[in-house]
Amino acid sequence: MILNRFFQMTCAVFITQQKGIIMRHSKFMTAAVAILLASATLVPVAYTAEEEAVHNDGGISYVSGGVGTASTDRLSSLAKDFNVKLVFALRSGDYVSGVDVTIADTAGKALVNTKAEGPWFLARLPAGNFKIAATFDGKTESRTVTVGAEKMKTVDFRWTNE
Repeated sequence: MILNRFFQMTCAVFITQQKGIIMRHSKFMTAAVAILLASATLVPVAYTAEEEAVHNDGGISYVSGGVGTASTDRLSSLAKDFNVKLVFALRSGDYVSGVDVTIADTAGKALVNTKAEGPWFLARLPAGNFKIAATFDGKTESRTVTVGAEKMKTVDFRWTNE
């Protein structure tokens, strides 16, 4: 009987210790998962900020993007610093990215020559006339635009669906 009681007490202590280990392990796992999830939510923010970096080419500032809500929100917040907005889409209304953009002055000198990272392209140009060429899928669309110093000028480029 004494041996039986000793066995019961030993088992109870062992089970309690095992539960304690499980509880500590469980709390640790919960904290680890929480940290992992929190850090995973920061990755898209860092990527978006890097993706929509404002570039300066020969005194012309520009930025492009607009793929996803976070990107369009960021570009919308930056728009006040620019006076030209280019929008790239198919005639169906679907936005496109990867558009080659060239902005030239009236003498034909290229001021900006880059590839748009998304369907929106914002630029800060001096007041004047410019020729803007946008090439998507081997097809070039050109526009001659007059830009004011402050008011935003929006220029749409649309390509046929194929």
